[in-house]
Amino acid sequence: MSFTSEFREFAMKGSVVDLAVGVIIGGAFGKIVDSAVNDLIMPVIGRIIGNVDFTNLYVPLAEVPDNVPNTLAGLKAAGVPVFAYGNFITVLLNFIILAFVIFMMVKQINRLKREAPPAPPPAPAEDVVLLREIRDSLRRT
Repeated sequence: MSFTSEFREFAMKGSVVDLAVGVIIGGAFGKIVDSAVNDLIMPVIGRIIGNVDFTNLYVPLAEVPDNVPNTLAGLKAAGVPVFAYGNFITVLLNFIILAFVIFMMVKQINRLKREAPPAPPPAPAEDVVLLREIRDSLRRT
């Protein structure tokens, strides 16, 4: 079997194709959740807390030069080490939402999968039935 035919057989297996589809859909869904967190949820939470912009919550870990803008992007561009806890909070919320949605999807899939009732035991072969009948008739006598 050649390498290409062996690879084609591997790639066309159902589980590999399902995995590829799952990765593509997961990536797209991740971008949707990321946008929802960054563009919808975090601004609302920031507004409720008191006009806090989570993307600019940081603590500089070194002295900031005078000519550097006092923003997270400006400090990072200037090479100033920063403790960007606001970005971490945003990514953490993003992860929690994704994990919750995946949990709910798996829960629904498991609910939809009904376990098939156990198959009845196979009927014994005809010769086994005859032997049992002979055994039972010998016991009676």
